[in-house]
Amino acid sequence: MGKVTGFKEFKRQLPSKDAPKDRLKNYNEFVRSYTDEELNTQAARCMDCGIPFCHSGCPLGNVIPEFNDAVYDGKWEEAFEILSSTNNFPEFTGRICPAPCESACVLGINRSPVAIEEIEKHIAEIAYQKGFAKAKPVSVKTGKTVVVVGSGPAGLAAAAQLSKAGHEVTVFERDDKPGGLLRYGIPDFKLEKWVIDRRVELMKQEGVVFKCNAEVGFNVPTEELKSFDAVVLTGGSTVPRNLNIPGRELKGVHFAMEFLKQQNKRVGNSTFEEEDIHARGKNVLVIGGGDTGSDCVGTSNRHGAASVTQFELMPKPPDQRSEAMPWPTYPMLLKTTTSHEEGCKRFWSINTKSFIGDDNGNLKGALVVDLEWETDAMGRPVKFNEVAGSEREIPCELVLLAMGFLHPQHEGLLKELGIELDVRGNVKASERAYRTSQDHIFVAGDMRRGQSLVVWAISEGRECARKVDEYLMGYSSLESKDVIVEHDIV
Repeated sequence: MGKVTGFKEFKRQLPSKDAPKDRLKNYNEFVRSYTDEELNTQAARCMDCGIPFCHSGCPLGNVIPEFNDAVYDGKWEEAFEILSSTNNFPEFTGRICPAPCESACVLGINRSPVAIEEIEKHIAEIAYQKGFAKAKPVSVKTGKTVVVVGSGPAGLAAAAQLSKAGHEVTVFERDDKPGGLLRYGIPDFKLEKWVIDRRVELMKQEGVVFKCNAEVGFNVPTEELKSFDAVVLTGGSTVPRNLNIPGRELKGVHFAMEFLKQQNKRVGNSTFEEEDIHARGKNVLVIGGGDTGSDCVGTSNRHGAASVTQFELMPKPPDQRSEAMPWPTYPMLLKTTTSHEEGCKRFWSINTKSFIGDDNGNLKGALVVDLEWETDAMGRPVKFNEVAGSEREIPCELVLLAMGFLHPQHEGLLKELGIELDVRGNVKASERAYRTSQDHIFVAGDMRRGQSLVVWAISEGRECARKVDEYLMGYSSLESKDVIVEHDIV
């Protein structure tokens, strides 16, 4: 490595951020860049481990020590080539990935791990600045055609890889612009949409055709898919988990994604016909303690909410690893996001029993109760009981349900194609083959594995593309995480 003692000499440092009071004035990204010296120092902390567990921690199998070494030496083109050999979209993951690679970093056993995610983002942005990130259309085409249904991270990754293999790729997207979850699920203050547009433009230059406002099974007949040699389904897990309690029908109770998608459309100057959902001047209750809930918190604060409260059914996570989450597994620790820093009351072990409305059917409050959790021998929560006498009503005029997603939408596309589902309601397909019950139809991402991370979706799209390529050509020269891991072991 560039500096073998760097992990001893330098502490983990993240880039500076705009102050909360300033970033609440707009919907722009607020994380600044490292200086050249800071970036060099953070790359120097990589230990060049004999067994780099960060490889296995990353769903993409990124070869992290190698690109850290290139960054330390200022070899930007080499760093980008190493990174993009396993990750089609480091500019996305460098902004919104929860960084399971850092949880698996060996340095993280007794010190702060290497700032892998930020280094990754910087490699990508420097590559764009220096012209290394550019379209690379293939000169030899296979004559095969593939349609990708859905342009979220899995769909984009599959499309990029299949185009790289020389196939003619068409992407159908039901919204007005490509990006799926990236565009209409993640707030601009975490991922500005010019970042997506920049990458999509490169893909177009490489020959990928995007058809938006095209929902297969509704305004696009499923029969149209028969004209392609292979089909890849990447529609995501889009049916949200509901909270069926008294008062659910009241005006002011919404799914989180309805709220977030509207706001992203406002920022992107796209129109929507649904009822306007806005937090201005309201007491907002966010039910669900994950990243989607956090995004609702940050968006509500930017709207000018009177107050923002976030509930989580589960107990408060610990600050440090327990016996139930040993290194190098991804630990379920207490996470305080930048949105929480901007203002939010947070409560754990609390259950919402009903929503309360006024005479006009408008939400005015929620009836809640505290919980006590019973744990197993490893300290993991297994059963809860209500705390006697803890029932109370809290005021709220807007409730956002951010409790995750159940499975993909069954009506339309999946039902018309006769695609077999698994017991969870996801599309049934083997992990290795990514092939559905229909021989020429493949599936990847949340539609297959269930709600997951963006980095997993990209990995699924890449692996699925390789299987499609093998199906069409009898072999594939596309990269595979499995091939990379085998090569590293050898």
